Amino acid sequence: MSHSRLAAQSLTLAYEDRTVVDGLDLEIPDGRVTVIVGPNACGKSTLLRALGRLLKPSKGSVLLDGAELAGLPGRRIARAIGVLPQSPTPPDGITVTDLVARGRQPYQKWWQQWSPADERAVSEALEHTGTAPLADRPVDELSGGQRQRVWIAMALAQETELLLLDEPTTYLDIAHQVEVLDLVRRLNHERGRTVVAVLHDLNQAARYADHLIAMKDGCIIAEGAPSDIITADLVQAVFGLRSVVVPDPITGSPLVVPGVPWQAPVTATASVPAQDPVSRKQ
Repeated sequence: MSHSRLAAQSLTLAYEDRTVVDGLDLEIPDGRVTVIVGPNACGKSTLLRALGRLLKPSKGSVLLDGAELAGLPGRRIARAIGVLPQSPTPPDGITVTDLVARGRQPYQKWWQQWSPADERAVSEALEHTGTAPLADRPVDELSGGQRQRVWIAMALAQETELLLLDEPTTYLDIAHQVEVLDLVRRLNHERGRTVVAVLHDLNQAARYADHLIAMKDGCIIAEGAPSDIITADLVQAVFGLRSVVVPDPITGSPLVVPGVPWQAPVTATASVPAQDPVSRKQ
C-alpha cells in the first residue's frame, strides 16, 4: 500500500456475532475531503468509528502513520485524530467557549492546566467556525446549524490534522446542511485538514468530496473522484435506484436525478414555458 497517514488493512468489524465489515483495505488520501456513502446499515459509520478507535477491530488493523492504532497511546491519537460522532449531546448548561475548550484536554498536564497555546487554539477555532459571537451562550440554546459548528470548533481546538465526521448534517435543514459542509470544505482548503465524513445525501457527497467511497454490505464497491465513479450503473448497484446522472449546473459535479417509473423520461432538450401565476386563468 502507498503511504497514507490513516489506512486500514484486512479490516473486519463486528458487533457480537454479526460481521459488518469483512477484510476491507483502505487508504485515506492526505489533505483531501473523503466522503463515505452507501445505503443504511452498509457499514459506513462502523468503519468511521474504527478509524477513530471508537470500535476495536475483530481482525486486521487500522494504521496511523504506519503504526497500529490499537497499540498507540490515547493521548497521541487524540492529538492526531479528531472525531465528531453522530448527534453528540453537550453537558447541561455548558457554554460554547467551555465546550470548545474541551478540545484541549489532550494537551493538558497535571502541572499546567491551561496555557497561552490553549487560549490561542480555542480563539482560532471559534473564529474559523464563525462561532465567536456565540462564545458566552449555552450550547443547548443554539440552533442545529450553530450547534454543529460549535462541535466542529471543539474538534478544531484539538489541532488534529485528521478530522472524522459521522453524518454531521443529520437532522439539519438544507440551509444548515450547506452551512456545515461549506465550513468543512473551507477547513480543508484553508487549513489543510484531512477530512473523512459519512453522508447520506449522494449529491452533497459528490459536490463536496475530493475522494468518494461507495459501500454496500460492508464492502467498498467503488472509490475515486466523484466525476470518475458516479454513474447510473453505480447508483443502481449500490442503492438499487434507477437514475440519470447529469452535471450539476453550479459546480459541474455529478448530479443524480432519480428515475420516476410511472412517467416517460423527459429529454434533456425539453422545456416548459414559464407562466405568470397572476394572469393564468383557472
